[in-house]
Amino acid sequence: MKIKTSYLVAALLMSLIVLWFVIGSKKPDKPISTPIVDNETVLPSVVIKKLKAELHENYLELYGRTESNREVSVKAETAGLVVKTPLQEGNYVKRGTLMCAQDVDARQAVLDQAKAALRSRELEYEAAKQLVEKGFRSSTQAAGALAALDGAKAQVKQAQIELGNVNMRAPFGGIFEKQIAEIGDYLAPGQACGLLVDLDPLVVTGEVTEKQIGKLDVGKPATIKLATGENLSGEIRFIETRANPSTRTFRIEVAVPNKEGNLRSGVSATIIISAGQTEAHLIPASVLTLDEQGSVGVRYLDFENKVRFSRVTTIDETSAGIWVSGLAKNTNLIVQGQDYVTEGVKVTTQFDNISNIGTD
Repeated sequence: MKIKTSYLVAALLMSLIVLWFVIGSKKPDKPISTPIVDNETVLPSVVIKKLKAELHENYLELYGRTESNREVSVKAETAGLVVKTPLQEGNYVKRGTLMCAQDVDARQAVLDQAKAALRSRELEYEAAKQLVEKGFRSSTQAAGALAALDGAKAQVKQAQIELGNVNMRAPFGGIFEKQIAEIGDYLAPGQACGLLVDLDPLVVTGEVTEKQIGKLDVGKPATIKLATGENLSGEIRFIETRANPSTRTFRIEVAVPNKEGNLRSGVSATIIISAGQTEAHLIPASVLTLDEQGSVGVRYLDFENKVRFSRVTTIDETSAGIWVSGLAKNTNLIVQGQDYVTEGVKVTTQFDNISNIGTD
């Protein structure tokens, strides 16, 4: 039987359709790889300045206050009623100036009696001495008369001292700061008449740490800035040899001349002392930044042009910039762009040609 051509064509088309579905339903054994285009990475750019350490004067800046050189409560040495207070508070008084006077009472009479007894003993001794010379008395009797005379002299001296004790006088020159006893007050021995303050020299006190103490010596000059606006000069007169157990710091005293008495005690002060030269870098203040721990420092580049962070310590501030320690001797400091890069990132660089380092 002869098959028609149209049937053969239809069967062939059907076979091709079935074969296409069978082949298309199979997944390829391996994924087809596609080419990846390797684009060039764009690195962040910063501006750097090459710095080299220089020797710079290192200063210690301490905070303290002014104090008087000495303060004394002038006290009574005998008992008595206050009858005179001639001074006015705030006035300067010289050494020996009368501050308070007590009633003499019977002290003058005691002195007069002691003087009378002294005259009697003098006559007795003279008579005994003449009798010894003439042979009518022994030398032992003359010695007894001499002893009695010495005792009378001592009684006179004692009565004079007791009489003088009613006058309380300034033991040194200073400011009569406070009148404690008034007229009519009864003072027993040891009770205060008034407060005397010596302000020349004025003393400025501060505290230094264990690391700072080795940089200071007695006699070293210091600059003082008072909260009242005065700038003063002085020198260290005392350095404590034993640290405060609670703070581990040492007290120092700086003496400042104050002959006119214009400077006052109790004023806040800043003490600036030279602590020798140290290697430091002059940087603009604008480059200071913080790390993740909040430490103050700067960012710089290592030899691979990667960003690094270094903590720094400010040792001086000038109009040209700030002097810091803590950097390597030769440092590529990032002066622009430091806030937009992180530690470990590689960057491209431009060089800062600005001569004034204090310029942003």
